[in-house]
Order: sequence, then structure tokens, then C-alpha cells
Amino acid sequence: MRHGYTTGACATAVSKAALLALITKEEQETSTIHLPIGRDATFTIEKCIFEENAVSCETIKDAGDDPDATHQALIVGTVSWADTPGIHLDGGIGVGRVTKPGLPVPVGEAAINPVPRKMIYSTVQGVLDEFHITRGVNVVISVPKGEEIAKKTLNGRLGILGGISILGTRGTVVPFSSSAYMASIVQAISVAKEAGCEHLVVTTGGRSEKFAMKQYPHLAEEAFIEMGDFVGFTLKHCKRLGIKQVSLVGMMGKFSKVAQGVMMVHSKSAPIDFNFLAQLAKDIGADRETIAQVLEANTASQVGEMMMEKGYDAFFHRLCEACCYSSIHHIKGGLTLSTSIYSMQGQLLGRADDIASIDEVDWDRG
Repeated sequence: MRHGYTTGACATAVSKAALLALITKEEQETSTIHLPIGRDATFTIEKCIFEENAVSCETIKDAGDDPDATHQALIVGTVSWADTPGIHLDGGIGVGRVTKPGLPVPVGEAAINPVPRKMIYSTVQGVLDEFHITRGVNVVISVPKGEEIAKKTLNGRLGILGGISILGTRGTVVPFSSSAYMASIVQAISVAKEAGCEHLVVTTGGRSEKFAMKQYPHLAEEAFIEMGDFVGFTLKHCKRLGIKQVSLVGMMGKFSKVAQGVMMVHSKSAPIDFNFLAQLAKDIGADRETIAQVLEANTASQVGEMMMEKGYDAFFHRLCEACCYSSIHHIKGGLTLSTSIYSMQGQLLGRADDIASIDEVDWDRG
């Protein structure tokens, strides 16, 4: 699949182009920069606009085949001479501003992450050195439609207001990047921790998050984190950052995998173990016909519907308990866990609350 470029790489390219245009008074059609992954990339400059004391250059972000909210976004870099020495970087229209602690950018600053900042600083400094210029410059990164694009991201939840973040550690976007999603989970946990949240609710998606917010209305918005398929990863980072109480909220399909000890619950990660579900049904006293039907089922949701129709509510409670115990075993203790399982329609099927780890267990020896 086709790789693309990060907003950080685009911002660096337009900053370089604008500075070159400011120095040479010549319109720039392309801009070549060095990426953190060790190779060069050339960007097309869509517009080069000269003002009285500044130049703005524009490029359109190409995210490749990644389903990125910022794909095709217009990224603008405006450069002007500064009255004081040094490179003064800020965000303009459509670039968010950090309002909550816990992110890699201090509160009050533009949401331009550390690696893009370093890229812009070093690239701009390289141009100044090439032309033997010692005076200071102002660099402002803007994304005209950034505030609208940000509504499709988690920025509001993280306390980044007014637009998108300028991101990227490689300079390139890897299609369907798991690492990017995992990084967003870590940031979300950090923000929740800094916001004083002692109880986090982790969900498998947007629908389950809505159900979770109704279940836990007393918790702050920062306490709710979409973990997607990364159950084990999320719980390990909760433990690492000192979160003591975590609630899992999701649906039959993914949580049937968690209950059997699968902590990466993508549809391709592992099949549903219907023998496991049949044993749970047997444990709660289901009749032989039902147990046989569980073994012949095609999906976990089908099993859930079957149990609902036959009134086996205890099955869902037992499944929730299994999720808690499997999760505690996976991270070797350190958290108090709760699990809630919902139907697609938002009906709470079962829950198990406040199952704590057993400190005496020697996790390394099992």
C-alpha cells in the first residue's frame, strides 16, 4: 500500500519554501526536506504568496492509503523576519492549542509535537546557515480547515482546542498504522492521569464509549479512552502510569476473546473459542440443547442472543468475570478491574465489578 507524509513533514516543507522565497524573492514550486527516517522527500508547493514583510507557502497533505483525517488537508507555512534573534515557531488558524497537561507539548503552546518542531527548527536553521543569515525569523504553521478536521479526531478529549495537531515521528505515514493508534492511547492515558482521573473507562469503540458514558456519568470526559483492539497494551500502560481502577466496556465479540485470554482482539488476531463459551454455558447451568447450539454457533453475538432469549443472564456475568481475571493475569496484577458487556442496541447484558488482583500471586511463576 502507498505510504504518505505526516503533517509534520508537510509543515517543515512549507516552512523551508517560505523562508527561501523570503530570502531570494523567488517563487518556490517544490521543497525538498530530510525526513527522520533518513531519506529526502520533495513536496509540491501549490501556492507561494508574497506579502509586504512575509511569505506564505502551501502544500496539500498526501497521507497515502492511510485513512487519515488530515488527508488532502492544506498545510500553510508563513515566514517573516523577527525583531529578536532565533527561530520563533507558533501555530496559526486551524492548529490546536494545548490546554491540558500530560501531552508532550506544554500547556498554552501550539500543538506541534516534538519531532515536527525539531524538523522545522533544524531545516529553517539550515537555510539560514546556507545564506549566512543571523537575524531571527517567525514561522507560523496554519491549517485553514483544521478546526473542522479536528472534530474527527480525539483532540478535544485531549484538551487540544482550535484545530489539529502537527504530528509525526518518521515523516512518513504507514497505512493503517497500529503504532499511531497505540501512541494516541498512551497520550490519552497520560492526559487522564494529569487531569487527576483515578478511574479510567476503556472501550473498544465509539458506540461502546457512548454506553460507558451513560453507565459512568460521574466521571470526567478525560477518563474515557477508546482502546480499539489493543486491550492488553492499554491495560499495561494504565498499570505503568499508576492507574489503579479500570473498567472495560464493550460487546460480545471482542470481549469473548478477552475472556479466553486474547488481548489483541482484531478480527484476524484469533478465532472465537466456542468450546470456551460452551463451557461457560455449562458452568451456569445451561441445558444440553443450548450447550450444543453454542458449539454450532457462527459468531459470539449469536451466542449472546441465544443466552438472552433463554434468560441465562448469569452467562454474561460469568463472561465479565472471565474478562477481568484474564486481564489481571495478562498484566500480572496491579489493577482493580470491572467489565461491562453491552448488546449492539445498548442493553447492558452483564457486568462484574471491582475484581482486584491478588498481591500474593507469584506472576512470574504463574
